[in-house]
Amino acid sequence: MKNEYYQMKVLPVLLLLALFFSFNCLDAQDTVSAITADTSSAIKPEMASLKNMALLVTDVVVSGNKKTKLFIVMRELPFKKGDELSGANLPALFNQARQQLMNTLLFVDVAIYIAERKGNLVRINVDLKERWYLFPLPYFRLVDRNFNQWWVDQKRSLERVNYGMKFTQNNVSGRNDNLDVWLITGYTQQITLRYELPFFDRKLRNGFNVGFVYATQKEVNYATGNNKQLFYKQEEVARRVTRADFTYSYRPNVKERHYFRVSYNHESVADTILQINPLYYPDGKTEMKHIDFAYQYKYYNVDQVSYPSKGFQIEANLYKRGLDKTSNLWLASTRAVYAVPIAPKTFLHWEAIATVKLPFSNYFFNEKLIGYGFTQMRGLEYNVVDGVAGGILKSTIHHQLLGFVFKNPFPSKTHDRIPFRIFLKAYGDLGYGYNTQPNPTNTLNNGLLRTWGLGMDIVSIYDFVFKIEYSFNQLGRNGLYLQTRNDF
Repeated sequence: MKNEYYQMKVLPVLLLLALFFSFNCLDAQDTVSAITADTSSAIKPEMASLKNMALLVTDVVVSGNKKTKLFIVMRELPFKKGDELSGANLPALFNQARQQLMNTLLFVDVAIYIAERKGNLVRINVDLKERWYLFPLPYFRLVDRNFNQWWVDQKRSLERVNYGMKFTQNNVSGRNDNLDVWLITGYTQQITLRYELPFFDRKLRNGFNVGFVYATQKEVNYATGNNKQLFYKQEEVARRVTRADFTYSYRPNVKERHYFRVSYNHESVADTILQINPLYYPDGKTEMKHIDFAYQYKYYNVDQVSYPSKGFQIEANLYKRGLDKTSNLWLASTRAVYAVPIAPKTFLHWEAIATVKLPFSNYFFNEKLIGYGFTQMRGLEYNVVDGVAGGILKSTIHHQLLGFVFKNPFPSKTHDRIPFRIFLKAYGDLGYGYNTQPNPTNTLNNGLLRTWGLGMDIVSIYDFVFKIEYSFNQLGRNGLYLQTRNDF
């Protein structure tokens, strides 16, 4: 009853605060800016007079790229000096260029326009506002799968929080390369080192990523019961992970990416975990050492990667764990997103996820399926579904309720405007998780899962998305759920 009290009393207060913030911003619109929140209104000249003309690009002038190398910017543009362009296609080309530059995650705003025209000769300007690239930030993150699980199931325990320092240097050399050094403590004691260089060749197609992770925990999710995670905690280290990986990336064009990864993994758990669940690892072992191989294909053709309202994207993965029978696992998965506008400020969004694992074994090490990462169903935030094969289909209709831009009260040439967009939405999810030998208490296995609800999304810069959702599920349960995504 106490958990229900917090869910029904405290969480609605947070919703009211969010609504209060949203609607109070209406009063601020007159004083902040006349610019709409969609700062993509970056095609400045009138295009009507150019519709029937064949235009020759005399120059492409890029400004604002103080750190980013010019060739990184030019790589994303569908036009260059000397190209002959159709005036009728110019708005679409400018929008495509802006979309691709924004999706590099290097810039907070991009403006593309014809700066000068003499007859059919045009000079195109590309004005950029770069993100902040150096982030020596304090790190604070809940370890649970979502906010509601931490708030209700785990009773808001601060012992289930990771904190520390996150040193992130993006765009280190101006080539969109990134260096991460994470020093984390709290629930997990972790050191992470990672460097990524997306391009190392003249044709800007080949790159690499190298990383190292060492982590320990005193608590382990050792099994699933009653459709929820079961945990065991002890005073000594209960789980230890060491991983080193190398990834080669290939980008043949601006929309496609291929990744080939090889990694070495050494994981171990305390003897007590095997006493509680002998099927945690294969053959009753307390540790696993294995080399992994993975291939990933990505295709992006959306207006905004973090919150697409138009376009299509797909990710396909093939993963092979281990070279022996004990650690052997094949995993194939895919995730596809399609968004299409259906009315002014309104769009439909579909997302499909599918996974299959071979062989069909019932070791807990292999079974995590629905309820983790992208595979969470809205309305089943408190639950997980183990299995070896399954999928999710999500459908959502979004309508933009508000759009506004705040003027930054602190002087900043690159962050003088902070845009916000607020969307209302209605949604429904379907899911299925197949398990060869499910725990009798896990009643969500091997059956159709259904959820639906209403919500509101708040979207801003640095890929920030805050979601407030009221969901229902087939179990007859409903509640308010909070989600956030921030790639800051």
